[in-house]
Amino acid sequence: MTSSLHIYNSLARQKQAFKPIDPNHVRMYVCGMTVYDFCHLGHARVMVVFDLLKRWLRAQGYKVTYVRNITDIDDKIIRRALENGESIRALTDRFIAAMHEDADALGIERPDHEPRATEYVAQMQAMIQTLMTKRLAYQDDSGDVNFSVRAFPQYGRLSGKSLDELRAGERVGVSDSKQDPLDFVLWKRAKPEEPADAKWDAPFGEGRPGWHIECSAMSCALLGNEFDIHGGGADLQFPHHENEIAQSVGANGGEFARHWMHNGFVRVETNGQEEKMSKSLGNFFTIRDILNVYDPEVVRFFILRAQYRSPLTYSEAHVQDARASLGRLYKAIGDAVAAEQLDWSNDYEARFAQAMNDDMNTPMAVSVLFEMANAINRTHDSALAGRLKALANVLGLLERTGEAFQKATVGEQAGLSEADIEDYIAQRAQAKADRDFAKADAIRQSLLEQGVVLEDVRGGPTQWRRT
Repeated sequence: MTSSLHIYNSLARQKQAFKPIDPNHVRMYVCGMTVYDFCHLGHARVMVVFDLLKRWLRAQGYKVTYVRNITDIDDKIIRRALENGESIRALTDRFIAAMHEDADALGIERPDHEPRATEYVAQMQAMIQTLMTKRLAYQDDSGDVNFSVRAFPQYGRLSGKSLDELRAGERVGVSDSKQDPLDFVLWKRAKPEEPADAKWDAPFGEGRPGWHIECSAMSCALLGNEFDIHGGGADLQFPHHENEIAQSVGANGGEFARHWMHNGFVRVETNGQEEKMSKSLGNFFTIRDILNVYDPEVVRFFILRAQYRSPLTYSEAHVQDARASLGRLYKAIGDAVAAEQLDWSNDYEARFAQAMNDDMNTPMAVSVLFEMANAINRTHDSALAGRLKALANVLGLLERTGEAFQKATVGEQAGLSEADIEDYIAQRAQAKADRDFAKADAIRQSLLEQGVVLEDVRGGPTQWRRT
């Protein structure tokens, strides 16, 4: 390729040339979901963004080991299991299966490793013991084990916050038993009312791990004490990722993760106003809510049209526009077969690569695809259509034929079946043969009102597509 990958490193606060520790092997960890409910659009963005990064790294010839964890023990999970009268395992298994269904629909490839927190409690306990030995952690009067923030001088590097700027109100789980309100919990002493499947024996007393220690233990166990990329949503940069650095570097030394990547927030447009997506505001959408209305590939394309660090604004108009735009690409490729190999020295491919290597500038990469589509529409160049399809496949797009995309049905909004539409087309053809043009026009209008557009082709059968 003509350019090298540059990534915005949240730790350095600038774009940097990406240089993996092993020149041929990228090791990447991304914070995954807490599985007590269905995944929402914010989760979809994290999954799509880092699925894309993994695909792009592999397209550049790297071997990639991708780890995305599952948090299957925490306060919300315990509370929901008790409310439902079921075991924690039954609850988390159900929502892990739902997460996989949603991710598969969006074309998200499974990570190489998907560790569950409950499978790594022994590693968490060992890390906590190391931190206690190094006097970076202590057990308070309540029985909890906490990390001593002021004992770790580097604290605040990722977030850019000094200790004096930090306030206890920003922390999770502030306790009067802590030596300092900035300290955060590593191990929570078991409470009598908590179920047996929420407790583990430990040298520092029966209990369960805090949230932050999970990712430190799992990432180091699977990728080593130092690895290349650590990613997640912008909301995790502080305190979660800041705390991960403190725990991991404090226990193991070294650098922990070299590059930190954070995708932007999801916002919702309501009545012309943008606001953060949240349950309290009533503008919260699960992936399932959205896939009940829109084709999964349209949703993936909608997410990728925004650069990953920028805010993503969800609205019906924006997703409908994404569908129309994706339809134009599909119309250009028709039934073309993806090129087996891409020549990155060609103009289109080179500019696509340049965009992707510029901190995954997907808006610019997508604009190259539309340039190719316009050229195909002018020249009817089937080889160029194959190259367009192959480039889009790198993004996880255009993996169907144009006809299959236009005729796809979606969830509860699917409307008429393909058989129903073909039956109406046959009735219309018979009406035209009988010279009953009023009936033929009425059938066309009825189909249009039900979201189906007919396109008459001279000398050939009538074509159709969904709006």
